[in-house]
Amino acid sequence: MAAYQDNFFTRGPSPLARATFFSLLAVAVMIADHRFQALDMVRIGVSTVLTPVETALQWPGKTAHNIAAYFGDQTKLIADNKLLNEQLLTLTAEGQRAKLIASEQIQVEAFQAAYARLNRDGVIAEIVRDARNPFARKIIINRGIAQGIKSGAAVIDGIGVVGQVTAVGATSAEVTLMTEKDQSVPVMVVRNSLRAVATGSGREGTVEMPFIPVAADIQVGDVLVTSGIDGTYPAGLAVATITLVDKNPAFSFARIIAQPTAAPDHYRFVKVLLTPSAATAYPQVDVTSSDKVGEKAATRRESKLEAKRALRERER
Repeated sequence: MAAYQDNFFTRGPSPLARATFFSLLAVAVMIADHRFQALDMVRIGVSTVLTPVETALQWPGKTAHNIAAYFGDQTKLIADNKLLNEQLLTLTAEGQRAKLIASEQIQVEAFQAAYARLNRDGVIAEIVRDARNPFARKIIINRGIAQGIKSGAAVIDGIGVVGQVTAVGATSAEVTLMTEKDQSVPVMVVRNSLRAVATGSGREGTVEMPFIPVAADIQVGDVLVTSGIDGTYPAGLAVATITLVDKNPAFSFARIIAQPTAAPDHYRFVKVLLTPSAATAYPQVDVTSSDKVGEKAATRRESKLEAKRALRERER
């Protein structure tokens, strides 16, 4: 039986012969496929059969890769989003700062453009806060004695008159707005050069013009500017615009209310004028010359009197 089995498994060509045969067959198939594309249909069929199997075998690996990529993308997306938010906040802050600087530059340029004709020294100060007294119309600026600020100095902004320095510290000063009751500004109506005094009403941020006769030529819409006769405010600064004119014949004076041109609540910077206002150059009287003129006039009068006396004596 054992001998029969050995003969059964050892029947046929030897392993070397079989290896040689199959090697030659493979070479022949490769040559035929290369030269004549004889196995294209076989290749297509095998590919068609094996593609679903390959896809099924690749699915677990692709699924695991996609899951890992998803969580990796989520982590990266969160990190990028955080970074972008930080950059957005930084850029927003820088943008606001740039707008603030541009606004400040516009205000400073307004000072230079509007008041270049005054040709006077001034200090640009920042409004740091309002006065602690809620009933007082005052502001605090960050300039004081160290910068040459003195009590009584005029304060302006890029539009018009703000008020006057009423208290000075080493590095800060208190500015009383012209709408305060104890403040007054000599003004002039641009339309007809009518001179008056504008005083603070102490309410609603307005000014009044007292002691204006009912018959005075003044009307709503008239623009008031400083007249410059007080020696504090230079002439020509915008002060207010008339908003109410009540001419009651029962009273001697009209009730006139004006809205200030300056708006310190809307601005961050003001300018304090250091030098006094340039007063109008009135001709100075020469005492020596006036005495001589008086002597000459007296001599002429005496001569005329003597001539009249001589004429009377002759007539007699």
